[in-house]
Amino acid sequence: MMRALLLTVAATSVLAACVSTGASDQQPLTPLSRYSLRVEPGLDRIALAVHEDGLSANQQAALNDLAGRYMATGVGWIRVEGPSGDDPAAARQAWAVRSHLQSAGLPAERIVVASYAAPDPRAPVLAGFETVRAVIPNCAAEPRAMEGRFSNNSSMGLGCAINANLAAQIADPRDIVGHRPISPADSGRAAVVFDNYRKGEVTSAPQEQLVEGRIARAVE
Repeated sequence: MMRALLLTVAATSVLAACVSTGASDQQPLTPLSRYSLRVEPGLDRIALAVHEDGLSANQQAALNDLAGRYMATGVGWIRVEGPSGDDPAAARQAWAVRSHLQSAGLPAERIVVASYAAPDPRAPVLAGFETVRAVIPNCAAEPRAMEGRFSNNSSMGLGCAINANLAAQIADPRDIVGHRPISPADSGRAAVVFDNYRKGEVTSAPQEQLVEGRIARAVE
């Protein structure tokens, strides 16, 4: 009796081990779980050559574009890094970059000025910030199973192109991580509409009367 019980326990252990080993190698069953939208950290940074007479017009335009991208998608701080050394022109350039970014609308507390180890004291001044970007899968490298199948499982590669297109078109990849904060509802306007409804009055706002020729005069 005891021998039969031990054989049963041993057989059950072997079967459990086989099941656990197979489960670890099992592929996701649906395209949504196989190709889920993900983000990865990135860096948006520009390099500005050092000029004796300060920032050029092209550099100022590049900084304006950088400030716009930071306000749209940036996270954390924007770093201005000048080359280490005793070059006064490089130091002036780094602080000029900070001043220009601040004049472009960035808060002063969000701009950090630091130095980096450069091989040349006249190396470019760097300005940039950390961001996130969507992970775009390489669908051409995904395996394809074109042979006949005897199951309802989806083929490998199904759904890759759809999620790759979505990842490439999303304007702000932070929307993949979570939703944006929602502003509170205008409860005052809603209360006015409900009050007019209870009184049997018109609930819509009064419409402005169109005057003939107004559009033409506006264009002029």
